[in-house]
Amino acid sequence: MTPPSARRAAFPPDLAEGSRRRGRRTAATAARTDDRRRTFPALEPLTGEAFASSWWGNAWVEALEDTALDPARLARGRAYAGRGQVDAITVTPGRVTAYVHGSRPRPYRTEIRLRTLSDDDWDDFLSAAAARPDHIAALLDKEVPQALATVADLLPASGDLIPDCSCPDDGYPCKHAAALCYQTARLLEQDPFVLFLMRGMGEREILAALAHRNATRSAAEHTSAPAAPPPTVPAEEALVPRRLPALPPPFPAPAHPGRPPAYPEGPGTPDPLALDLLATEAAARAHTLLTTGADPIAELTTWQDAVRLAAAHPGSGLTASTRALYRDLAGATGRTPTELARSVAAWRQGGRTALDVLDEPWDPPAGPFDRARPALDAADFPGFRPWRNRLSTDSLQLRFGRDGLWYGYESDAGREDWWPRGTPDADPVGTITALLGR
Repeated sequence: MTPPSARRAAFPPDLAEGSRRRGRRTAATAARTDDRRRTFPALEPLTGEAFASSWWGNAWVEALEDTALDPARLARGRAYAGRGQVDAITVTPGRVTAYVHGSRPRPYRTEIRLRTLSDDDWDDFLSAAAARPDHIAALLDKEVPQALATVADLLPASGDLIPDCSCPDDGYPCKHAAALCYQTARLLEQDPFVLFLMRGMGEREILAALAHRNATRSAAEHTSAPAAPPPTVPAEEALVPRRLPALPPPFPAPAHPGRPPAYPEGPGTPDPLALDLLATEAAARAHTLLTTGADPIAELTTWQDAVRLAAAHPGSGLTASTRALYRDLAGATGRTPTELARSVAAWRQGGRTALDVLDEPWDPPAGPFDRARPALDAADFPGFRPWRNRLSTDSLQLRFGRDGLWYGYESDAGREDWWPRGTPDADPVGTITALLGR
């Protein structure tokens, strides 16, 4: 076979110059503002490594290999990809395109097509992602939860990948299309949002939709009835010549602290997010001190205060401002943004007590904890395994708090990645029922 350097030297002048221009534009292409078109530079040759290690990358490879009609062509495509014979890859909704070098001097234009998801499919996917903070945290960490991927059939099944190539080979797929598929699996390893783009939606579009849904959910959760109007004295009665009546009682404290004004951003001005945090903190502490006579911040540790600050801002780290807030708070306390997101979910579940339940397993005395398993068995929730203050199945968990309440947790089966969910309840059956939405 002709060496790659010789093949490239044999390109026609216009194609060789075009290839050089594509190489010079690699950095600019990676940062392209068009969210529905991404071009990735040619990947380095692969030496002795698998094309994919994640479950979603392997699922892509399996879909290719289940489609192939000729194992020999598949093996040659794998070798082409391993030697780096696939040029820059362009991904758009429903299509993956690249030039692939074969045995002839001129490369072949190769593409893989797959269907894009419908609006209803994307609505189901976004609703499922926004409903669980662990799914949002996984997406921000460039991971795809298996439970989330099955909501809208994101990953291709056998026969979903449709290859096309300018070469004369009528194999299905030809070795050039197989090489492109294997290299695409490496792109999915680095950034699973490439898969979402293939299915029809770019990264920024997904994050913006999740941020909107998350903010809508938070606003709905915090909606409350308006405060009753304060007592008044008619002017006619107040002006009657007589001894002035006693002063009316003080106005009742508002149900919630007020929101600060919007701070403009400009050269030389303080950071608007920092100003907003300071004003919001002052209002919240003053409101609590006014209504309870106690400062809610004084006894918190640095970590607890960081979790409280993050929990006060809806978005779960999705918007640019809250991503910066989560990153800074996590870095200042020696934690990761994912750890912070998990603790925020606990704080929203039940405040400082729920955070203690998340962080500290303990051995409860005999009593309510021992009666929980028989109660769950009687309510058709068998199979819970005890460990210290926890009762667990493969995907559900109950944690008994020192306050006598049961706190619900969920995880994808087999992952031991527990995230707080639902509302605490003194009855373990009630906690599980609310968790399952029954």
